[in-house]
Amino acid sequence: MVGVLIWLVLLLNYGGSVFCLNVEGLALLAFKNSIKDDPQNATGNWDSSQETPCSWNGVVCSENRVVSLSMPKKQLLGSLPSILGSLVYMRHINLRNNRLNGSIPSELFHIGGLQSMFLYGNSFSGSLPSDVGGLRYLQNLDLSSNLLNGSLPSSLMQCTRLKSLILRKNNFSGVLPDGFGVTFSYLETLDLSYNRFEGSIPGGIGNLSRLQGTVDLSHNLFSGSIPASLGNLPEKVYIDLTYNNLSGPIPQNGALVNRGPTAFVGNPHLCGPPLRSPCPGTSPISSSTPGLPNGYPPPTMSDMVNSSSGHKGLSKGLIIAIVLSDAMGIALIALVFLFCYWRLVSSHEKGELSSYEKGQVAKRDCLCFRKDESETNSENLEQLDLVPLDVHVRFNLDELLRATAFVLGKSGIGIVYKVVLEDGLTLAVRRLGEGGSQRLKEFQTEVVAIGKLRHPNIVALRAYYWSVDEKLLIYDYIPNGNLASAIH
Repeated sequence: MVGVLIWLVLLLNYGGSVFCLNVEGLALLAFKNSIKDDPQNATGNWDSSQETPCSWNGVVCSENRVVSLSMPKKQLLGSLPSILGSLVYMRHINLRNNRLNGSIPSELFHIGGLQSMFLYGNSFSGSLPSDVGGLRYLQNLDLSSNLLNGSLPSSLMQCTRLKSLILRKNNFSGVLPDGFGVTFSYLETLDLSYNRFEGSIPGGIGNLSRLQGTVDLSHNLFSGSIPASLGNLPEKVYIDLTYNNLSGPIPQNGALVNRGPTAFVGNPHLCGPPLRSPCPGTSPISSSTPGLPNGYPPPTMSDMVNSSSGHKGLSKGLIIAIVLSDAMGIALIALVFLFCYWRLVSSHEKGELSSYEKGQVAKRDCLCFRKDESETNSENLEQLDLVPLDVHVRFNLDELLRATAFVLGKSGIGIVYKVVLEDGLTLAVRRLGEGGSQRLKEFQTEVVAIGKLRHPNIVALRAYYWSVDEKLLIYDYIPNGNLASAIH
């Protein structure tokens, strides 16, 4: 009925010329009629006098049937009419980065053969229709950066051919449907970040063996523990769980091993490595007891004593030996300080030293256990912000952490990632592990020196990041992994 009404409206607007146009052309004219502003004149050649719309801008046909509608970044202002659902042969729709608003018509999800839907970067609102389950051949669904809300319909699980599901930066809420992840055996890209999803993270996500890049679940309200099954994901997958309400120990298996703390920040109730907060009942220091894995609480002194063969306590001789050794140690320390004091007093009495030299002796002899001020400051400093070494650096740490990351390789000194920022800029990031192994001042000196190097055979260092937990070096990305091609 709606389609008939729209057809009548078109008849009034365009007169008898619409009789030359087929049904698919009429549906597209209805879309043009719903556009309130077309500053680039993207639909300028959509002429009702033609028999088919196959020559129109953004329209692709196969055997005179519309199979694709692609008009990205045209600044179109308007809405989507429900009659677009009559384009039953359409396989691809790409209307990203426009100014389209209103709800996404449920009729659009009746196009059974639709394979890709790119509607991101608009202002669509309302919920995702349950009719989405009718898209059995859908491979790519990107609705990111809109105003969509509500929970995901359980019918989404029927889209078993999905390769890419990107819903970031909306207002979706509620728990993920039962079986989320289990049915998506072809899924390669998953991004649910910047929504209000809650409940536990489905363990089935760990079974998605084809996932690539970054699995982004950040900036939501997920709670509970991190499923150990996430460690079953491919080793090159980067898992971003930042800024949720997750709690408990971080599983140390598979893809979750060797992840820096930046993948888990914003979850104050998480504990254990790679975070610096130990889990309750465990030692803050990794176990060094042979035969015990890291994170396992080391045995207490009472455990060690009770485990001795048949010994109920310490012998008198052993107790006396311990007491005497402690007393001797204290006496030795006292003698060292007395010797320092004697040298300082004797130098004053003889007047052999200048005031400057006296200060140096005092520092050397009596303050020999005091650390240099710069060392203390660098140890107390938890982290720096991203430090650019090039005036052309326009990204910040937050953008870097949100970017899609691919593991390029591993070595004894760290992991190298290929990082793609939202604006398309591609970088190479080397993560060097804990920053505490090298003091900040030394690290800065070395990095600044490297950043000044300019040579055709050396990849330029653009920025760096230092924290107690890890260090990052940010370089230009050289594609194809071939230095010769980069030089020539």
